[in-house]
Amino acid sequence: SLLTQPPWVNLYLIAAAALSFALHALIMYVPLFAEIFAIVPLTFNEWLLVVLFSIAVILIDEVLKFVGRTFVTEKVAHRLQQADDRKAKKNN
Repeated sequence: SLLTQPPWVNLYLIAAAALSFALHALIMYVPLFAEIFAIVPLTFNEWLLVVLFSIAVILIDEVLKFVGRTFVTEKVAHRLQQADDRKAKKNN
Protein backbone atom coordinates (compact mmCIF):
# COMPACT_ATOMS: atom_id res chain seq x y z
CA SER A 1 0.00 0.00 0.00
CA LEU A 2 1.21 3.50 -0.76
CA LEU A 3 -0.06 4.56 2.66
CA THR A 4 2.13 2.13 4.59
CA GLN A 5 5.22 1.80 2.38
CA PRO A 6 6.51 4.34 -0.15
CA PRO A 7 7.15 2.98 -3.65
CA TRP A 8 10.87 3.87 -3.69
CA VAL A 9 11.51 1.23 -1.00
CA ASN A 10 11.11 -1.49 -3.65
CA LEU A 11 13.69 -0.65 -6.29
CA TYR A 12 12.79 -3.72 -8.36
CA LEU A 13 9.25 -2.39 -8.67
CA ILE A 14 10.52 1.02 -9.76
CA ALA A 15 12.87 -0.58 -12.30
CA ALA A 16 10.11 -2.80 -13.69
CA ALA A 17 7.72 0.15 -14.02
CA ALA A 18 10.40 2.28 -15.72
CA LEU A 19 11.27 -0.54 -18.13
CA SER A 20 7.61 -1.10 -18.94
CA PHE A 21 7.05 2.61 -19.59
CA ALA A 22 10.20 2.81 -21.73
CA LEU A 23 9.15 -0.18 -23.83
CA HIS A 24 5.67 1.28 -24.35
CA ALA A 25 7.17 4.61 -25.39
CA LEU A 26 9.62 2.85 -27.73
CA ILE A 27 6.82 0.92 -29.43
CA MET A 28 4.55 3.95 -29.72
CA TYR A 29 7.02 6.63 -30.77
CA VAL A 30 9.57 4.79 -32.95
CA PRO A 31 7.95 4.62 -36.39
CA LEU A 32 9.30 1.17 -37.25
CA PHE A 33 7.90 -0.40 -34.06
CA ALA A 34 4.65 1.55 -34.35
CA GLU A 35 4.23 0.13 -37.84
CA ILE A 36 5.07 -3.43 -36.74
CA PHE A 37 2.55 -3.29 -33.88
CA ALA A 38 0.06 -1.30 -35.98
CA ILE A 39 -0.44 1.45 -33.42
CA VAL A 40 -0.32 5.24 -33.39
CA PRO A 41 1.16 7.49 -30.70
CA LEU A 42 -1.17 8.86 -28.05
CA THR A 43 -2.08 12.52 -28.10
CA PHE A 44 -1.73 14.74 -25.04
CA ASN A 45 -5.46 14.41 -24.29
CA GLU A 46 -5.26 10.63 -24.53
CA TRP A 47 -2.29 10.58 -22.12
CA LEU A 48 -4.31 12.79 -19.79
CA LEU A 49 -7.13 10.22 -19.82
CA VAL A 50 -4.64 7.44 -19.10
CA VAL A 51 -3.29 9.36 -16.10
CA LEU A 52 -6.76 10.23 -14.78
CA PHE A 53 -7.98 6.64 -15.00
CA SER A 54 -4.76 5.42 -13.40
CA ILE A 55 -5.14 7.80 -10.49
CA ALA A 56 -8.73 6.65 -10.00
CA VAL A 57 -7.65 2.99 -9.95
CA ILE A 58 -4.87 3.74 -7.44
CA LEU A 59 -7.27 5.63 -5.16
CA ILE A 60 -9.87 2.85 -5.26
CA ASP A 61 -7.18 0.24 -4.57
CA GLU A 62 -5.84 2.20 -1.59
CA VAL A 63 -9.35 2.61 -0.15
CA LEU A 64 -9.97 -1.14 -0.50
CA LYS A 65 -6.65 -1.93 1.21
CA PHE A 66 -7.49 0.49 4.04
CA VAL A 67 -10.92 -1.10 4.53
CA GLY A 68 -9.36 -4.56 4.48
CA ARG A 69 -6.70 -3.62 7.04
CA THR A 70 -9.10 -1.74 9.28
CA PHE A 71 -12.24 -3.84 9.30
CA VAL A 72 -11.65 -7.27 7.80
CA THR A 73 -8.40 -7.92 9.67
CA GLU A 74 -10.03 -7.04 13.00
CA LYS A 75 -12.96 -9.39 12.34
CA VAL A 76 -10.66 -12.23 11.30
CA ALA A 77 -8.47 -11.72 14.36
CA HIS A 78 -11.56 -11.74 16.58
CA ARG A 79 -12.87 -14.95 14.99
CA LEU A 80 -9.48 -16.63 15.34
CA GLN A 81 -9.37 -15.65 19.01
CA GLN A 82 -12.85 -17.08 19.53
CA ALA A 83 -11.82 -20.34 17.83
CA ASP A 84 -8.71 -20.54 20.03
CA ASP A 85 -10.83 -19.94 23.13
CA ARG A 86 -13.27 -22.72 22.16
CA LYS A 87 -10.38 -25.06 21.43
CA ALA A 88 -8.79 -24.28 24.81
CA LYS A 89 -12.10 -24.98 26.60
CA LYS A 90 -12.43 -28.33 24.82
CA ASN A 91 -8.93 -29.39 25.85
CA ASN A 92 -9.57 -28.58 29.54
